[in-house]
Amino acid sequence: MSTGAIFLMGVFAVTVLIDMPIAFGLVLSCLAYLAVYDAAPLMVAAQQYVSGLDSFTLLAIPLFILAAQLMNGAGLTQRIVRLCAAIVGDIKGGLAVVAVLACLLFGALSGSGVADVVAIGSLLLPAMARSGYDRGFSCALVGSAGAASTIIPPSIVLIVYGTITDTSVGKLFLAGIVPGILLGLSLIGVAIWQARRHGWAGGQPFSWGELRAAFFEALPALLVPVLIIGGIRFGIFTATEAASSAIVYALLIGFFWYRTLTLKSLWENLKSTGESSASILLIIGASGLFAWVLVAEQVPQALSSLLVHWTDSKVTVLLLLTVVLLLLGTFMEAIPVIIIVAPVVMPVLAHYNIDPVHFGILLSINMAIGANTPPVGVDLMAACKIGGINMMQTLRPLSWMMLAMTAVMLLLTFVPELVLFLPRHVQ
Repeated sequence: MSTGAIFLMGVFAVTVLIDMPIAFGLVLSCLAYLAVYDAAPLMVAAQQYVSGLDSFTLLAIPLFILAAQLMNGAGLTQRIVRLCAAIVGDIKGGLAVVAVLACLLFGALSGSGVADVVAIGSLLLPAMARSGYDRGFSCALVGSAGAASTIIPPSIVLIVYGTITDTSVGKLFLAGIVPGILLGLSLIGVAIWQARRHGWAGGQPFSWGELRAAFFEALPALLVPVLIIGGIRFGIFTATEAASSAIVYALLIGFFWYRTLTLKSLWENLKSTGESSASILLIIGASGLFAWVLVAEQVPQALSSLLVHWTDSKVTVLLLLTVVLLLLGTFMEAIPVIIIVAPVVMPVLAHYNIDPVHFGILLSINMAIGANTPPVGVDLMAACKIGGINMMQTLRPLSWMMLAMTAVMLLLTFVPELVLFLPRHVQ
């Protein structure tokens, strides 16, 4: 690796250690590199920053965030939780299972782990506490399930990865369905096992009448994934156009079906969307600038050359990248990791004939695990804030959930057809 790349990474590491916001740290390290090495005029930094945001596909991010805000404001979250509770009934640990199922279903509306955790956690964490569930377990479960749901379309993480690597977002969405379900099942298994060990209760007894009522009440929410995936699958619209359609759908059901949205709540949702989108896009622009410097310093070629001389095994390369991603995910949020890492590893993927769709899903799962790993752990942090506890109280139950998610990731690493089956066969 060149001295310029080492200097760049060193300055960025210092900004992380002093807890500088990621977007500022990325920009500062790039400006320091350009100033010290005189590689290009400083004006180029501004050009590359803007260039990193110049993508029609990225417009899907604020649109999906707004759609999720509107659906939450319309009351779809409560209806999803009611449906999940009706399905699960009073089995031992039923509330924990409801939490996982609700996170997965709401994830199919929001595409954001933090939004998922906040929406579902606000409803279920107090209920789980009243039912005697350990608060550390509950927060760890909701944080993990919220992060796992970002593998399921319309995942913002997958949109960013597809944009950066020029990979079909539609194929990534299809590829995320089976892994998302497997992650959910693994967390449900841990939840039931822990609930039986500690004697935690379930919910109300199962009733066909309640299930029917809950299903029809939640049906508009259940149709959203069909609208998004079906529209993209049949070529009716792109991911960005799908997000716009989801907004129109949310407005219709919020104003005219449930009649729970008001002009005041619409304005609040627009402001919240603007704040969330701005923070994400600031990071994307800064990460794009950082990735440009890495490419200029030929870091991708150096990494590819190193791995080629070290191993010929595709699986070994994926496992090595997994270790690196897990470490990065511990200290950084998902989007900057993806934007920085993806351009660097693409030559490696091409040399080893690794499908970028397969790697994109593995990368997303790594980031889901990182979103619940201290010290950053944004999803876990959000759950703990709602639950009113310290992150340290979650570490013991969290370890089982991280093991379950890691086991699923390893399964998908060794059996890539579980990821690639739908993108290859659903044309």
